[in-house]
Amino acid sequence: MTPTFDVARWLADVRACVGLLTRIPMPDTGGEDSPEARSQLASASWAFPVVGALIGVIGAVIFVLASAIGLPPWVAALLAVAATVLASGGLHEDGLADVADGFGGGLAPEDKLAIMRDSRIGTYGTLALILSVALRAAALAAIAEPLTAAAALVAAHAGARAFLPAVMRGIPLARADGLAAEAGMPEAATVGTALGLAGLAALVMLGVGTAVLALVAAATAAAAMAALARRQIGGYSGDVLGAVQQLAEIAILLAVVAA
Repeated sequence: MTPTFDVARWLADVRACVGLLTRIPMPDTGGEDSPEARSQLASASWAFPVVGALIGVIGAVIFVLASAIGLPPWVAALLAVAATVLASGGLHEDGLADVADGFGGGLAPEDKLAIMRDSRIGTYGTLALILSVALRAAALAAIAEPLTAAAALVAAHAGARAFLPAVMRGIPLARADGLAAEAGMPEAATVGTALGLAGLAALVMLGVGTAVLALVAAATAAAAMAALARRQIGGYSGDVLGAVQQLAEIAILLAVVAA
């Protein structure tokens, strides 16, 4: 279903996305394992950047508070990243690690997919997580100024998740089962709404020039990950979406530093 001027439906979509993408308890959703939540995911995915902004706000509050009590920027940055990981349950980090292990350790596409489903983490996945946390924390520490870092966090988390519906619509599924397969394909209007919300968040938080740079960087990162996934396993999975989110978030934060 495409978003309409139906406030009740909008709120239901946001609740569903909060239940799926965070560890924040939400009534009226059964969580990630709920069949109802899974089937609603594609139509509700316009709200991904809304949930991302919420997670960004949590990280922003932690960064500002840590700075206010005199902690150095690198400590505030690590605490902010940790807060966002806790808020999301490490969902996207888990996907990034699985993709790194699968793409790095498998030969044939079916081998890569099998590795990605293994709950154990390997060398590639561990290194990917270390680099992801390090790059995000380093970017926030480089920004240093609390309010600017806070704005960057909100823009990065909203913007990164906005590209997930585009990947869901733009490339085929890598396999016929799993959360991504159950979610289905978002409609074009849903994709456009998500990207529009991300653009609005970036403009409000970062200003025109930095927003454009950040969104271009995020789009490039998301497109590169989608192209790699199509080459490696024939399409996307839930893990690939997690990797897309991580790379796009890093790209936005680095763009803010560069700007």
